[in-house]
Amino acid sequence: MRPSLYLDRLTVPGFARVEVVETSPSTNAELVAAVRADPAAWPAPSALVAEEQTAGRGRAGRSWQTPPRAGLTVSVLLRPRVPAETLGWLPLLAGLAVVRAVSDGGVTAAVKWPNDVLLPADDAAAGLGPYRKVAGILAEVVPEAPAAGPAGAAPAPAPAVVLGIGLNVSQSAEELPVPTATSLALAGYPRPDRTDVLVRMLGEVHAVVRRWEDAGGDVVAAGLLAEYAAVSATLGTRVRAELAGDAGVLEGEAVGLDESGALRIRTDAGEERTVTAGDVWHLR
Repeated sequence: MRPSLYLDRLTVPGFARVEVVETSPSTNAELVAAVRADPAAWPAPSALVAEEQTAGRGRAGRSWQTPPRAGLTVSVLLRPRVPAETLGWLPLLAGLAVVRAVSDGGVTAAVKWPNDVLLPADDAAAGLGPYRKVAGILAEVVPEAPAAGPAGAAPAPAPAVVLGIGLNVSQSAEELPVPTATSLALAGYPRPDRTDVLVRMLGEVHAVVRRWEDAGGDVVAAGLLAEYAAVSATLGTRVRAELAGDAGVLEGEAVGLDESGALRIRTDAGEERTVTAGDVWHLR
């Protein structure tokens, strides 16, 4: 049996609360409900971690499940003090934080737009190139009722966002849901201790978000755009984007990101298009 997280080592500087439960259908859904019911009980940043997630949700409603104590399923409550129009950067910056947390001991991770973290592989996989997926990220704004208060009262807190991260840590190949996935252990990560990885990952999320906030949501001024681009497996690659809502397919070179974090693609005709949501496949 795989060991549980070591609660006595789960002290994360900057975090107000880190709660671990044995099982959860979905840490994102559970934390959203908890924050709506009692916002004061979950000051930002806080985290809810499940040893086993039975009905987790990925982007576009996909499922995300792992064997008990084999991976990390964690949802982080944040209230980023940035302009609302920049919140689309949050899953991208979370990907950068995860890359930093797991790039160790010769294993170098990469980000795939918009919300995947990849590890190098010995051969190519359809849609991923020479990589396999090790983590997925999902950000959700918490719908909170507006607080009524007297004139001149303190301004309302920043909107709450729940950031879900699912990371494969010790799974064997047989335990992974698809052949295009991997785990830290399979990638040769030295001593993939889930507690250590969780503490590092939460610390990196906190550090990245603080830098983003300090720059007023400006990823360029914070230096985060350059750092994200440096670990991107998507930028500079020929891609096919299957647009959300059956809006068609777009193919070309991923040339950059706009101010909201959307992907800019230059087609073969030289037209530049912006993709805000959809599945992106690496073609070479």
